[in-house]
Amino acid sequence: MTMRRTIDLTAGLIAYEDTGGDGPAIVLLPGLLMDSSLYDDVVASLAPGHRCITPTLPLGAHLHPMNADADLSPHGQARLVAELLERLDLEDVTLVGNDTGGALVQLVVTAPQLAAAAARVGRIVLVSCDAFDNFPPGLTGKMVVLTGKLPPALFGLFFQQMRIKAMRRMPIAFGWLTKRGDAATRRWLEPVLSDNAIRRDAVRVLRGMGAGRMILVEAADRLPAFDRPALVVWATEDRVMSPEHGRRLAALLPDARLVELDDTYTLIPLDQPASLADAIRIFVDAPTPAPVTR
Repeated sequence: MTMRRTIDLTAGLIAYEDTGGDGPAIVLLPGLLMDSSLYDDVVASLAPGHRCITPTLPLGAHLHPMNADADLSPHGQARLVAELLERLDLEDVTLVGNDTGGALVQLVVTAPQLAAAAARVGRIVLVSCDAFDNFPPGLTGKMVVLTGKLPPALFGLFFQQMRIKAMRRMPIAFGWLTKRGDAATRRWLEPVLSDNAIRRDAVRVLRGMGAGRMILVEAADRLPAFDRPALVVWATEDRVMSPEHGRRLAALLPDARLVELDDTYTLIPLDQPASLADAIRIFVDAPTPAPVTR
């Protein structure tokens, strides 16, 4: 049974869901303007044999405003993930990230200052995510980060148009991110549409992303040092995260396998949750490395 919990970290109160149990720990990180519900259907499939933990990071869909001095840059978010692993005393974790969550996975396991937390990670799963110089990613990411230049009040006013489905389905919003997940994206936007404090946090997040455009290029230089098992799951139709980047990541990581999925955009947990859950289950439970699948 999934339990909704909160934990008070350095940056502020973080909400997370935890299925509990004695199975292997899987921590799943959502992306920008997304909450933990991104993985609901994936967790429902994995939970019977695995402990699944899904935090809602302060990326704009969170409910609890962060401390005024919180570092909400990408490196600050990675430190929050590291702190969460340490506070929950998790070992041999499978760390999963989709969209911006995948960028945070890369930062956690490559940043020298996070080596202690990285030692808690036994496997990583990168699911159609920011990589290399694609940060902020594609037209969608670049346009959203540009809105972070606005003062929080104007930022909130701009985002009010996202109440309209036709606007949410545009390429500059969620249109190229998911084929089937509009109901989820509408729900994720509610905090930033209705809460001034969350809008202030979101602007800080976007400005931090805009100031760190080369951080994943630097992370990629260090990825070959991650010698533990890695799974790269990518959408063949992805128009925001290049499928070629998925193949490059799989080639960079010494012990990696690649799965490419059809009929999905970037947010595979929404568009193809059963296929993603199957890929993660096989990867986590396999006693020997699984073959590359295309």
